[in-house]
Amino acid sequence: MSHFVQSPRSWLRAMLLGCAALLGLLSHTTASAATGTQEAATRYPIVLVHGFMGFKDIFGVDYFYQVPALLRKNGAKVYVAAVSEVNSSSLRGEQLLQQMKQWSAKDGVTKFNLIGHSQGGPTIRYVAGVAPQMVASVTSIAGPTIVTDAQAAENNINKLITNYASMVEFAGSFVAWISGNGSLPQDASALTLKAELDDFAKRFPAGLPATYCGEGAPVVAGIRYYSATGQGVKTNAWDISDLAMQQTVEPGDGAIIACAAHLGKVIRDDYPWNHIDEMNHIFGLIGKGAPDPAQFYLTHATRLRLAGV
Repeated sequence: MSHFVQSPRSWLRAMLLGCAALLGLLSHTTASAATGTQEAATRYPIVLVHGFMGFKDIFGVDYFYQVPALLRKNGAKVYVAAVSEVNSSSLRGEQLLQQMKQWSAKDGVTKFNLIGHSQGGPTIRYVAGVAPQMVASVTSIAGPTIVTDAQAAENNINKLITNYASMVEFAGSFVAWISGNGSLPQDASALTLKAELDDFAKRFPAGLPATYCGEGAPVVAGIRYYSATGQGVKTNAWDISDLAMQQTVEPGDGAIIACAAHLGKVIRDDYPWNHIDEMNHIFGLIGKGAPDPAQFYLTHATRLRLAGV
């Protein structure tokens, strides 16, 4: 595989252009689901957790584009979390846990099925580690579980955070503000991903593979663990977010190495999606012939229902 590396400035520019595209295409919000069913009627509600520089929704456009509506139309109760765009997974996990406690008190929910994309993966692992009694399942979508020294040196997000921390925090604050969550704290210095994942491996080892690129235990202490990721990079010429995707030596989705995203039962680690396709953005622009990401979440909800959670 050829080695292509964009500059951190290019990555940030593409990210901001993606935000601009999001605001410019708000009319594309109609869910594609046809007649609803009860196939997504899981025993416990589903919680969707966004990743780094993500958001709950912006003017009604979801980070997980069309996914909450599709799940709800097919019987699922869905909550969507709002956590800091730029901060540690531990702090984001505490924010998520407080929201879960509020939902639990309000709606009488005892457990949740947590689904996190990108940094949402370690965020939900944190919650499963500190409050396992509130978690029925953990599903990590392209969420890193390990970062080797070589991967850390290669990753442009790390370079971006290191060299342009103030710009990253400003971008995070802007996304938080425009999504209606301007009070969320942003701290680029807290994003020490490799050190945090090394710490998580000791504190929250549930679901981690024993060997690199292997599978972890699918059920630990009653909590089910799943993961999935893609191995696409430049998948659609019309998708401006493709500019931010990085070709790496190891196969990955343009941001996260596929083998480094394994957790619990690996549903699949070679979807023809890049890191943005995995949450069905920008506006469902995926590669020709690629499976529908929104349908993936519906199928997974069915999987959770059949597993009794």
